[in-house]
Amino acid sequence: MMGEGSVLLWLQNSIRTPWLDALFSFYTKLGDAGLVFLLASLVLLLLPKTRKMGLCTLLALGIGALCTNVILKHLVARPRPWLDVAGLIPLVDERDPNSFPSGHTCAAFAFASAGLWSFPAKWIKALTLGFAALMGFSRLYVGVHYPSDVFAGAMVGLFAGWAACRLLSLGNKDRL
Repeated sequence: MMGEGSVLLWLQNSIRTPWLDALFSFYTKLGDAGLVFLLASLVLLLLPKTRKMGLCTLLALGIGALCTNVILKHLVARPRPWLDVAGLIPLVDERDPNSFPSGHTCAAFAFASAGLWSFPAKWIKALTLGFAALMGFSRLYVGVHYPSDVFAGAMVGLFAGWAACRLLSLGNKDRL
């Protein structure tokens, strides 16, 4: 069975190309500090028709960030893969030395999960889930997370989206 470091080396040695390097480096940077998801949530908040969705996604991002960046990363303190996997070259700089779980992936899945519970259109739900999966893959592609970091980030994000929407629907007859 291939170890997690081997998966990252395989991606680096078999899949990376200059144009994919540029694409995934750009895409993964969109998730820095959850910025793209925060901006999307704020846009949803500004529009009266989507205000409840924006509140749900914003709360999900907060729950996810609290779980990953405030609690789990410091509790687990797993080093970034390039520090332990010989020959792995990261494509982007990461200031946080802790790898587990992936905060970018958590934010993407928190936004998508909140969308699964609150967005009305199925195509928007599918699109946000696809973007979240792509964010998780980008973190592997650029060499800054192990697969288990990404999986854990996705699970925390899915939980955060569900929890946010449940919290907002408590006491309301018009559930999300």
